[in-house]
Amino acid sequence: MTAQRILSWTPAAIVFDCDGTLMDTECHWQDARILALREYGFTPLPGFAERAKGLHYTECGLLMAEEAGRPALGEEMTGRLLAHFRALVDDNPLTMPGAPELVADAAKFAPLAVASNCPREVVESCLDTAGLLGYFGHIVVPDHEIRPKPHPDVYLAAARLCGAAPADTLAVEDSHVGIQAAERAGMRILGVGPWPGDRTVELVDLWVRSLDEPEVRGWAGGHVPTQFSPAHAPSREIGLP
Repeated sequence: MTAQRILSWTPAAIVFDCDGTLMDTECHWQDARILALREYGFTPLPGFAERAKGLHYTECGLLMAEEAGRPALGEEMTGRLLAHFRALVDDNPLTMPGAPELVADAAKFAPLAVASNCPREVVESCLDTAGLLGYFGHIVVPDHEIRPKPHPDVYLAAARLCGAAPADTLAVEDSHVGIQAAERAGMRILGVGPWPGDRTVELVDLWVRSLDEPEVRGWAGGHVPTQFSPAHAPSREIGLP
């Protein structure tokens, strides 16, 4: 890791993942997978949660169907997975430790965007409930032109919408799939969460257990605000124009 590539640097833009980075929704996805599989009389195989983490929800539904030995049920399971997830998030939306404070500080010196594999309406609803939606000028999710992570498309589109080159953009991520996407986009990467192992950590510039770690809080809070602020940001665009 090369922590000083972040801690001694001011990015031109910052792009955040949502699930597991800003919002504590990984537990909801895990519960939704279990509930959906249980409806069909199946239980997840060992290690399934790690294999599914960070995948686009449609790919997760297909994986569930394949591991249950019923690949023809992929589309149906995807629908049930998303329905369970939305219900769980509505009942208990939670932010990750330090995420609201980091977003508020970062918005004083850089344009912010979200790059997520989740459906747009889910991302917007989560961030709106948490009071964070207004900080982000752009939200980018996969569509017919933008491939999901681990492809770099969502990160490349987010940087472009923020008016920044990928090399001048910081990605904040928690999953190996998302980190692969940001690394392929050519961004510097702040990884967050429990230690994921060398395979993932070797791709990032700095790994922290949570966004409220002193070095992250000190870095974000130590920047002198520029003329940029959410109040001066362009109208919020969702996805590509």
